[in-house]
Amino acid sequence: MTDFSHKYADTRYPVMSEIAERWSPYLFAPRDVETDKLRACLEAARWSASSYNEQPWRFIVATRDNPEQFAKALDCLLEANQAWAKNVGVLILTAYSTQFSRNNQPNRVGFHDLGLAAANLSIQAVHLGLFVHQMAGVNLAKVRQSYQVPDGFEIGTAIAIGYAAPTDDSELGKRDKGSRSRKPFEDFVFSDKWGQPASILK
Repeated sequence: MTDFSHKYADTRYPVMSEIAERWSPYLFAPRDVETDKLRACLEAARWSASSYNEQPWRFIVATRDNPEQFAKALDCLLEANQAWAKNVGVLILTAYSTQFSRNNQPNRVGFHDLGLAAANLSIQAVHLGLFVHQMAGVNLAKVRQSYQVPDGFEIGTAIAIGYAAPTDDSELGKRDKGSRSRKPFEDFVFSDKWGQPASILK
């Protein structure tokens, strides 16, 4: 098994191991993802929180063991993402409802709730020994046309799920070898006024 311990987050405060171990590789081993693991990831997404329990997310799933289905989804990614995503076990194209079903009023947090579901999926994947790489590089018009996405839904992102491959000296391999970093809390956790670091951080 490849050792990716160099990618584990150097956290300021303790967090659960799945969060510290989560990162987004570019190099994936060309192998299938077990159906029970994929189902568990989708189950984790299903139980995500959402405004008014609307669950506005929608997932279009394509698995590597169905070449025609997989090729259709892969073709909806931008070319730069197709180059590495061709090896993943699962591709998911996401969308979200722009209205609440209970009253047809605009749901301004639909994309936020899709993000929550994707985060749940990602952490469950890490727990199962999988890796997830989420992408904004999607041909939105092609997704809508290819899958006949109806009005009232916006295309969101793409999610790649699979097993990370060992790093190499390719350009993408060098990215995978790189260290991880995050902004300090003081840059985004405020109190009293904008830009003033919260007192809990002192």
